[in-house]
Amino acid sequence: MPAKLEGYSITVGIEVHLQLATTTKAFCACPTTYGAPPNTQTCPICLGHPGTLPAPNRRMWEYTVIAALALNCKLHQTTRYDRKNYFYPDLPKGFQISQRDIPVGYDGFLEFYADEEGEKLVRWEIERVHLEEDTAKITHEEGASLLDFNRAGVPLMEVVSKPMKASPQEAYYYLRALRATLLALGVSDCSMEEGSFRCDTNISVAPRGAEMGTKVEIKNLNSLRAVRRSLEYEFQRQVALLEGGGKVEQETRHWDEGADKTRLGRSKEESADYRYFPEPDIPPVYVSDQWVEELKAKAGEMPLERIKRYRGLGLNHFEAVTMAERPPLADYFDRCMSLLDAPKLVATWVVGDLSALGATAGLSPAQFPVEPQELTDLLRMVDAGEVSGPVAKEVLARAWESGEAPKTIIEREGLTQISDEEGLVEIVSSVIENNPEVVKSILAGKDKAVGRLVGEVMKATKGRANPELVNKLLAEELSKLKE
Repeated sequence: MPAKLEGYSITVGIEVHLQLATTTKAFCACPTTYGAPPNTQTCPICLGHPGTLPAPNRRMWEYTVIAALALNCKLHQTTRYDRKNYFYPDLPKGFQISQRDIPVGYDGFLEFYADEEGEKLVRWEIERVHLEEDTAKITHEEGASLLDFNRAGVPLMEVVSKPMKASPQEAYYYLRALRATLLALGVSDCSMEEGSFRCDTNISVAPRGAEMGTKVEIKNLNSLRAVRRSLEYEFQRQVALLEGGGKVEQETRHWDEGADKTRLGRSKEESADYRYFPEPDIPPVYVSDQWVEELKAKAGEMPLERIKRYRGLGLNHFEAVTMAERPPLADYFDRCMSLLDAPKLVATWVVGDLSALGATAGLSPAQFPVEPQELTDLLRMVDAGEVSGPVAKEVLARAWESGEAPKTIIEREGLTQISDEEGLVEIVSSVIENNPEVVKSILAGKDKAVGRLVGEVMKATKGRANPELVNKLLAEELSKLKE
């Protein structure tokens, strides 16, 4: 970090709006299906027609309470809704049903590793977790503003962090950990592309040891990378401004992904007066101790716990985090582990080859055509030396495409590994005889050239030769030529 940046501290606050995975909206029975034709999932309630009354969705409360518990929040046993009044085209009622004074959860925290090595454990403090409803979607095109009310009334959970003395890198890892936690709970699909996981950040910069500086809000963040890059840029911008004798203004800025910089949106001289008051059409909500205990039992293993468990099995941090951040992949791995107690071998194939095939096909682990039993049958053969690694990779790809079990392909086509020394000696001798220039290089001291001969043997045996045995036989035959 440049010397001038070292003299300043950065304070970051993050607000995450999460669309919950309910099948119906917050206060009516309209569906929440993403991608439906505009304005086809509406009714008089979510359109704010006079005389209509909201009916709260119980599932959104279940999801919010279980998320607050997972984020180590204290719970308000009795809470309520509030009306947030403002007039904007995306808000058909003229107010938003939200929670101001008594959120579902408060004073929580989330612990996570904030590096690629799994050495830096950070605790990020959470101010509140509350419920509200989403607004309509506005699309600006060809000089017109188009409104789609399908999104109006979709349940939103908001997770508001406390202001944290933290780096942009730590903010990035916090959002990764938060997203992984919510995915593990199954409360949302957390898709930033589809808008079900949206976040805004606040950043203030001040000389080290001084009070927090002027707060600047950053919007239009459509990826976790954008969060990190925008905070890095804004930190540098504000430090340069202060170093030059300028003053940071309280304002809202938008992240320009193409230009890799923030741009001024609007000045924010004072806070808006939303004239909050208790929602008169919905009674207070009581969260019983019994319900809390039932929800705790449903939570299951959280990402940090999973990472620690996987590392205890001998997996590296990358493998552990990759699976912990993708619960279906972790579940697939755990099913494999129940069939074959070889953690490192299984993780290498699940995180590597299998995930690559899934990414190419656009399939989630729950849709993988190769079942855990089929993969572990293949890996058991690899571990026993019955099938070479290259052949196993090829067979896995073929099984993925055909739907056949890998073991079936191997047995039908006779692809088991050749470990017969007598049979391989003849092939090795032939390869040495047919590659005199390579042999000459090896005898001249260029030992790395042996790899070319190994490759020729593997080619001649269609990848079925035992690599260790091939290297042994080559060494023996070449040593005879040196005598």
